[in-house]
Amino acid sequence: MKIYTKTGDDGTTSLFSGGRVRKTHLRVEAYGTVDELNSVIGVARAHHPHARTDAWLNRVQRQLFNLGADLATPLDASADWLVRMDGDTVAWLEQAIDEMTAELPELKNFILPGGSLAAAQIHVARTVCRRAERIVVELLEHEPLGDNVLLYLNRLSDFLFTLARYENMQAGIPEDKWSMR
Repeated sequence: MKIYTKTGDDGTTSLFSGGRVRKTHLRVEAYGTVDELNSVIGVARAHHPHARTDAWLNRVQRQLFNLGADLATPLDASADWLVRMDGDTVAWLEQAIDEMTAELPELKNFILPGGSLAAAQIHVARTVCRRAERIVVELLEHEPLGDNVLLYLNRLSDFLFTLARYENMQAGIPEDKWSMR
């Protein structure tokens, strides 16, 4: 099987529902940024985070494939095979945030992104997640999406922030607190 199809040579791409849109379409920008986020998380995992962090990131990567498929399929498309983002997935993120927060020191200051290589890369993932969220907000101004798409991205950025802190704690690296002076 060849990897190239030549169908995108005219600047369009296929949606999962079978329609075609320009590669600059907000929907493509949204799922493309989710794909970028998944790759950035892959780099974080390549830095050998602690086992629990790695397991959580693996689960998030799988969720992001579902999210990308959700974004690549208009809400009114008939796609019985599609796994749409659901409330249980959002709830899982919230539960994981709560578990980590219970172990972390109380956050009283802004912290500078960094620490271990894995934690620093998780911070990069958080910023890519925020960009995906902004794109989805703009897409929602033009097209309907599932109820949990935006919730998931918002919660995921909180999860990634907390996970970066957690990973640094596991690595014994103190947080670098920001101050105005």
